[in-house]
Amino acid sequence: MPRRVKCRKVCHYPQTLEFLPQNNNAEQEPIVLTVDEYEAIRLIDRRGMSQEQCAAFMQIARTTVQRIYETARKKLADFVVEGRPLRIEGGDFRLCNGSSTGCGCVDCFKQKLYEKYKEKGEDIMRIAVTYENGEIFQHFGHTEEFKVYDVQDGKVVASEVVDTNGQGHGALAGVLTALKADVLICGGIGGGAQMALAAAGIKLYGGVSGSADAAVEALLAGNLDYNPAVKCNHHGEHVEGHTCGEHGCGGQHGYKINYENFTAKEI
Repeated sequence: MPRRVKCRKVCHYPQTLEFLPQNNNAEQEPIVLTVDEYEAIRLIDRRGMSQEQCAAFMQIARTTVQRIYETARKKLADFVVEGRPLRIEGGDFRLCNGSSTGCGCVDCFKQKLYEKYKEKGEDIMRIAVTYENGEIFQHFGHTEEFKVYDVQDGKVVASEVVDTNGQGHGALAGVLTALKADVLICGGIGGGAQMALAAAGIKLYGGVSGSADAAVEALLAGNLDYNPAVKCNHHGEHVEGHTCGEHGCGGQHGYKINYENFTAKEI
């Protein structure tokens, strides 16, 4: 039986997921840098961590970090020397939700959110909506606010507008995880952000417009008009590879939505 892969904790989901040389040849096979490889590069080369520090931060063994880092550096060298496209996607990782005391981030915004929202009843479904002036904001990656609704027995029992603190694109999935959101309603959303939401176990209803409050009521009534094939028109992104919960990484929880009383049950 193969050894179970341990998820690598990723604190910062990459903002840019694709890099194309100026003289790009569409027939060239892209180099794929996984999200956990990206995180190792960010921590060691950009933040100046040692491999031991990086291992503690990502909550894996130092030998694993060494292997990830060496593979990532080789891919970056190929990207620069060969001039091939580079994509960041997939990998065995879990997004940091601020719950770890060993996060290593000074004044971590997600830690503050997690502390505020960590108490949530088992029968509460939490819905987040990209929000601007009462309407559903149409570009997920530029969302400055979420409106968060707590639903119990099919009714909204509380709601609050939450600032994203300047986070963007896939990093917003970490914000939603810290908020303990079960569902996201939004307009356009790119493939990379969708992958980050899937990694966080958050159900997506995209391609929705109009009043945020009305969209939540429609979802509760079971007649929300959404687009299951939604994408963001602002940039092209790819959704390939895998994250925690797929291919043996484990650690993800799935949820079954009961629309009769709209609660989340772990499966």
